[in-house]
Amino acid sequence: MIDFSIPEDLVAKRDRVRQWVIDEIIPYETDPRLTQHGPTDGLRQELVEKARAAGLLTIQAPVEYGGWGLSHLEQAVLYEAAGWSTLGPVAMNCAAPDEGNMFLLNKITDAAQAERYLRPVIEGHQRSVFAMTEPDGAGSDPGQLRTTATFDGTHFRIDGLKWLITGANGARTWIIMADLQENPHLPSGPTLFLADGDAPGIVIERVMNSMDRNYVEGHCVVRFDGLSLPREALLGEAGAAFRYAQLRLAPARLTHAMRWLGAAERAQSIAIDHARTRTAFGKPIAEHQGVSFKIADNEIALHHCRLSVWYVAWLLDQGEKARHESSVAKAFVSEELFRVLDRCVQVLGGIGVTEETPVSMLFRDVRGFRLYDGPTEVHQYAIARKVLGGGR
Repeated sequence: MIDFSIPEDLVAKRDRVRQWVIDEIIPYETDPRLTQHGPTDGLRQELVEKARAAGLLTIQAPVEYGGWGLSHLEQAVLYEAAGWSTLGPVAMNCAAPDEGNMFLLNKITDAAQAERYLRPVIEGHQRSVFAMTEPDGAGSDPGQLRTTATFDGTHFRIDGLKWLITGANGARTWIIMADLQENPHLPSGPTLFLADGDAPGIVIERVMNSMDRNYVEGHCVVRFDGLSLPREALLGEAGAAFRYAQLRLAPARLTHAMRWLGAAERAQSIAIDHARTRTAFGKPIAEHQGVSFKIADNEIALHHCRLSVWYVAWLLDQGEKARHESSVAKAFVSEELFRVLDRCVQVLGGIGVTEETPVSMLFRDVRGFRLYDGPTEVHQYAIARKVLGGGR
């Protein structure tokens, strides 16, 4: 039996989250600490304390860490509500990259690592990064990984250049992907490591100027210059980084979609209000087909994006890996929500390209969704291989 109903207690939680975002978080969208490079860490900390006081901090965390122990379907409902403002997930500590990093760390850290690197992130006291992407190496194709790690039996030495490392500036918990070189002690190959953000050898060269501004402290260029880590810094098994990255990616793709669905729904509500009140040629523009059809197309897209997200969330809740289905959802939802935001800009007319409403900001921010956690074309390639029988 297929059941699309939302339990009453979840409806109440959804409504509570959205109203809290509207009342407490949206006013911060004009705060000067929401900069070209995203919210400052100072703004994040203030928002986190508001969420903590409201009992809405890191609700996705396991119960043993003080969270609500949400299923993926429950996350879908509540993240959409949080995403009504791009600052909502930041405040509630369920924004990227921390949300995906917490998910991964909860799966593969040992007890000591969890206390040192995971718990402070769950509690909102520090941020995390996932350092994989490189300017001349790993990205859409992680197999091009060029950052190296050497091991002498006691310490790892990491050297390499990364970029587009989201939130690196000021982050304390670092997950670093490097290619472990041949050695007599451990298997070689792409490997994950844990590090403190203030460790000597982590050099943040600059914050990159980017179109979006919804990620805390933006995206950075980072150099690892002789970063020395003890054996205990090994995260999981040596040589298993790609497997762990896949473990993180399927849910992370989906939570991106959940949050952006809320943002797109808000933009649609703003476009609807404008279409009802703005007049042209003797009547509200909502009565012109050119506008009303855009509103209708948006409603169709939002409905099907939500169903796509819910389906993959259901699969994950059944214990499925859902790699293929999450790729389908990521490609479909990211492209459709971009079109939704584009149509909202068009309905708003001239003010759609100004900051008189948040729609222009949301339009710029959602553009990155078509690239992050794999560009649409990479997912299309994987989908086609699966359908045509060449993939797994």
